[in-house]
Amino acid sequence: MTVTDFDTSLPSIRQVQTLIKNTGTVEFKVVTGDLLKGRILWQDPNCVCIVDENSQQIIIWKSAIAYLKAGNRE
Repeated sequence: MTVTDFDTSLPSIRQVQTLIKNTGTVEFKVVTGDLLKGRILWQDPNCVCIVDENSQQIIIWKSAIAYLKAGNRE
């Protein structure tokens, strides 16, 4: 497997894909202590992209994520 391939056997990859399909709000706590809220648009092996309440796209490096919490489905 190359670095650019997803390992879809990993529960975390499958969970994020489910959150993308459900289009609900997700909260990301990042290692800086910031809390980012939005809807996940996509993920790749290194990053996750969310769109916030102002329709601003934010790319988050996966290595910067402390945790994510699913919110309400919109």
